[in-house]
Amino acid sequence: MLDSFGRDITYMRVSVTELCNLRCRYCMPADGVCKKRHEEMLTEDETITAIRAAASLGITKLRITGGEPLVKKNILSICERAARVPGIREICITTNGTLLPSLAHPLREAGVSRVNISLDTLDADKFRYISRCGELTQAVDGIRAALEAGFDKIKLNTVLIGGFNDEEIPALAELTRRYPLDVRFIELMPMYDSGDFGPEAFIPYTVVLDKLPELVPVDPDGGVAKLYRLPGALGSIGLISPVSAHFCAACNRIRLTADGRLKPCLHSGDEYSLKGLDYDGMVAELRRAIVCKPSWHGVLNAENRSRAGRNMNQIGG
Repeated sequence: MLDSFGRDITYMRVSVTELCNLRCRYCMPADGVCKKRHEEMLTEDETITAIRAAASLGITKLRITGGEPLVKKNILSICERAARVPGIREICITTNGTLLPSLAHPLREAGVSRVNISLDTLDADKFRYISRCGELTQAVDGIRAALEAGFDKIKLNTVLIGGFNDEEIPALAELTRRYPLDVRFIELMPMYDSGDFGPEAFIPYTVVLDKLPELVPVDPDGGVAKLYRLPGALGSIGLISPVSAHFCAACNRIRLTADGRLKPCLHSGDEYSLKGLDYDGMVAELRRAIVCKPSWHGVLNAENRSRAGRNMNQIGG
């Protein structure tokens, strides 16, 4: 379905939980989130109905997110049922990777074809700091499990944070030479105002180009990342710039939160509730939200915070 600016909306990110087994500093508070009542959240059947409704309007790609989606007890059932919805061509999942050792193969069998794994540092102490309670070995084991499971595509998501991991850019990029995976460097977005990150943390994607002058541009793959490759590498390097060089004119996505709120723009406070609606009601509300998708998210920087109204774990990473 086309929005009012002529963008073809074909991609929906579906959050299945606000909960997570880590507490990453750019995503959520140190003490986690206040658990909502079960009846406030979308049920599995409501989630699948929402996916069916979205597919009827032209959504072909789903990304399952959270929180951490793999803490959801019925995650395999959700993925398997979503993959069977007519019109859905691709199921992807974004995860911190810590639970992949036991779930990578079952997820692949359930119909998940691509997986994105968060990895902000290769230093064990810094990993413990940024995640507040995680261990680097857990993420590494998850990446290894994903490689063994044979997903069509594996991407590592690295949030660029000035003064924290910008000196690790070459080491992280080097992973694309050693393994058949891609690395995506994503600009830190001014969302969760924890006080952990000052203006110096918000560095532009061009820092990666400065650190890796040997990068060679490659053709885009239909996503929002500017793509490059190191000579001889097995995978690509992607640069995602929501702050310094937004890509709103090409945005083809909408987001569904775990409590049933449809967000046509990540950084807008506008939300449309699907909770409690039947299929026809969901179709109508999805149509309304897509038509009302804004042209862009407005200025984002250390001084101009996101107007999303939620932390990232409450929207879907």
